[in-house]
Amino acid sequence: MIKKATINHVREIHSILSLYSQKGILLGRSLSELYDQLRDFVVSLDADDNSVVGTCSLHICWEDIAEIRSLAVKEVYAGRGIGKRLVSACIDEALQIGIKRLFVLTYVPDFFSNLGFHSVDKSVLPHKVWSDCINCIKFPGCDEEAMMMKI
Repeated sequence: MIKKATINHVREIHSILSLYSQKGILLGRSLSELYDQLRDFVVSLDADDNSVVGTCSLHICWEDIAEIRSLAVKEVYAGRGIGKRLVSACIDEALQIGIKRLFVLTYVPDFFSNLGFHSVDKSVLPHKVWSDCINCIKFPGCDEEAMMMKI
């Protein structure tokens, strides 16, 4: 089940994101950041025990653009379409609030391409995005691919 994240999900979200951050696959988020940005997050819950098995966030950058970020699914749940459903929930929310463009920085461009995103040069992304990048261990040598979707 996909739903908006609640306070009770923050520590589980942090745990999932930390695993991927340690592997250098995504930017880690502190507990403080997660509490601050909780309203950005959706989660996928296990049908049996309601534990968080995946997460994704929609972060508004400006009046017409938002970022899909912090997409992570526990490895034992991979290949079940959870990531696709999480991103779709964020796309639906973006449409509801009037966002016109979405972007993502990713190491898995094929996944996002299958959802309708296309590659773009990072220079077209708003400067506000780079405030997060400064905290990344790979900055300024980012090897993620920038992708965008008009909705």
